[in-house]
Amino acid sequence: MLKLIPLILLALTWLVGSAQTTISGKVKDAKGRQVSGASIAIKDSYDGGTTDSTGQYRFKTTEKGEQTLLVTSIGFKLFEQKVSLTGGSITLDFQLKEEPNELKAVVITAGTFEASDTKRTTALNPIDIVTTASANADITSAIKTLPGAQQVGESEGLFVRGGTAQETKVFIDGTLVNNFFFSSVPDIAQRGRFSPFIFKGTVFSSGGYSALYGQALSSALILESVDLPEQSSASVGISTVGLNAGYQSLSKKKKASWGVNYNYTNLVAYLAVVKQRVDNFHTPEFHNGEANFRIKTSRTGMLKFYGYFNYSQLGVRRPDIDSLDLKNAFRLTNFNVYANLSYREKLNRNWKLNLGASYSDNSDKINNELQNQDNVPQDIDDDPFGGKSFKVKSYGSLAQVKAVLERKLPGLSALRFGGEYLYFKDKNDFSNQFVPKAITETDDHFKAAFAETDIYLTNDLAAKVGGRVEHSSQLDKANIAPRVSLAYKLGEKTQASLAYGVFYQKPEKDFYLRNYFYNDLAYTKATHYIANVQKVSRDYTLRVEAFYKKYNELNKTFATSGSKIIDSVGRGGYGHAKGIELFWRDRKTFKNVDYWISYSYLDTKRDYLNYPYAMQPNFAANHTASLIVKKFVTKLKTQFNGSYTFASGRPYYNIRYDNGSAKFVIADQGKTIPYHSMSFSVNYLPNIGSQTAKKFVVWVFSVNNVIGNNQIFGYNYSANGSHKEPVVPTAKRFFFLGCFLSFGVDRSDDVINSNL
Repeated sequence: MLKLIPLILLALTWLVGSAQTTISGKVKDAKGRQVSGASIAIKDSYDGGTTDSTGQYRFKTTEKGEQTLLVTSIGFKLFEQKVSLTGGSITLDFQLKEEPNELKAVVITAGTFEASDTKRTTALNPIDIVTTASANADITSAIKTLPGAQQVGESEGLFVRGGTAQETKVFIDGTLVNNFFFSSVPDIAQRGRFSPFIFKGTVFSSGGYSALYGQALSSALILESVDLPEQSSASVGISTVGLNAGYQSLSKKKKASWGVNYNYTNLVAYLAVVKQRVDNFHTPEFHNGEANFRIKTSRTGMLKFYGYFNYSQLGVRRPDIDSLDLKNAFRLTNFNVYANLSYREKLNRNWKLNLGASYSDNSDKINNELQNQDNVPQDIDDDPFGGKSFKVKSYGSLAQVKAVLERKLPGLSALRFGGEYLYFKDKNDFSNQFVPKAITETDDHFKAAFAETDIYLTNDLAAKVGGRVEHSSQLDKANIAPRVSLAYKLGEKTQASLAYGVFYQKPEKDFYLRNYFYNDLAYTKATHYIANVQKVSRDYTLRVEAFYKKYNELNKTFATSGSKIIDSVGRGGYGHAKGIELFWRDRKTFKNVDYWISYSYLDTKRDYLNYPYAMQPNFAANHTASLIVKKFVTKLKTQFNGSYTFASGRPYYNIRYDNGSAKFVIADQGKTIPYHSMSFSVNYLPNIGSQTAKKFVVWVFSVNNVIGNNQIFGYNYSANGSHKEPVVPTAKRFFFLGCFLSFGVDRSDDVINSNL
């Protein structure tokens, strides 16, 4: 019997072996690359194996009949396949499809620079803005260092890719901001009203932006306000231009907060030291107040309110261009109120809701006087200068509501849709010696519906397809605006994007508030084509983008042989803009140094307003470049910031009405000198008190245009065209010195880290 045991064991082993099936093969991804560590198992059994470094696997199973093989790997979709097991050997190769995920998925970037909590490498966060030497803590001044934006120094706003300042719109928490900049002053650019520190996310789209936004022909600046603060804090600041103080309170359960801020600006001391080219007979003076509250309504819900008011006065006096004996005195009083309420909530696993409402009201009182050399107002019975003494009271308000629903689809795909309603109301009250009182009013009920879907086919291929339908009661016309974007991943950190879109914008309110005759006005239209390649890592960003933009139905002003030179406005203008842009940011090559370089080439022409034919507009330069450098010296607790900006000369024109031909003609033209500006700033963070006292201080010093380069933005012409004067900055340099103290939150960390 003992001699038979080995034979029995051998027979049993043969029987078991003959009942087993050996399964082997390879696992690859969609591009044919081996997938290591993939799991291959028979469903509802313990039999299976994993792939080695070459993507090969091999295992045995005693299961019989029809079974289901499961192939899984992190980052790939589950793969199932039926298989019949009858013993012997089976070779099965598998190809897995990637499961899109936020860490690896391609991101559509055509036309868009984004800075948020998770995408800091691509653009500018609040610290980038306040530590950019040339920006002076102004959001749009910092944006001008990115490709696509023009260096226009005589007027506020963002001029992007051949578009006017009115073609760029600003949105806060999804809703339009009607008066983002301080009110206009002739030939002097104004700052944005809002502090960069109230925003956590910044999206600058120089073209091809999302279908959730509209009525911006060229560009959109999309800002998202902060949520709950980390802890309660207070701040106090004093500078060469004013004072500020604020307080933020966070509830004990950290589910709600409220805050207030006040800023007073008065340039009387500054102007006494730094002489200006203009006579500030009423020193610029600004009162700004802010209030906010934020409530965490649930684990995924947030209700936010932000309110702002501004009251300002200023007066600027200049020599009159038409007379050696007279001066022009311009006085402005502005009152502005803005409020924004937003709510977001995740309704369930698949649905999200975003609601927004905003209201703004702006009032400008303008008084322009002709004065003699003793600054005494002059009453000229027969004014040969066209009524330069006048008064204007301008009122404008905007109320808006917006709702967006988002439905999560498989993977990272999503569908967003919704609508918005905006009510614009504007009024002008004008008077001069020829017109005792002229009141013009206009309003518009503007409605829009939109839908957009993100489609992720794989981690490497994504599309965004959407569109808008809009209707304006003012025009009594509707439009349909399709938008399409694609992105494809070329490598681990490199991708390419394409974008196409149609964008509409209604005529500006000024056309309705002046004594024009209207010739069937319509939406102006721009069609965008964009292609880019971008490589992004934690330390580097390289981006190259080409674009083409076609304009249709731009507004034209026409002349007649009547008493008025310009008395009619209509459509029919056209134009184009094309170019290529480069952006490079490097945080690694030099220790504790962050720098970026941007370059834009722009070729643009347009026939609009009183242009006699398609010409390069006077706000567009062919070449623009910026270099921004920041270095933090840890031992000194000091950050040094420098910037240099160049722009080639911009065209200027003296366009006049010729009675003989009854047409507009160019009486004089040329190009300004190239624009050069080098700026420098220092942030010093000394220790005061003890760490437990939680008191922190930051000193800031900055100088714009350090070298003092001459800068000419264009020319103004006399009424008869015989004399022209350059438009220049009010001073060659701007100096700033400030000390800012915070209690409760160490703001110095923001500057020290600065993403270095």
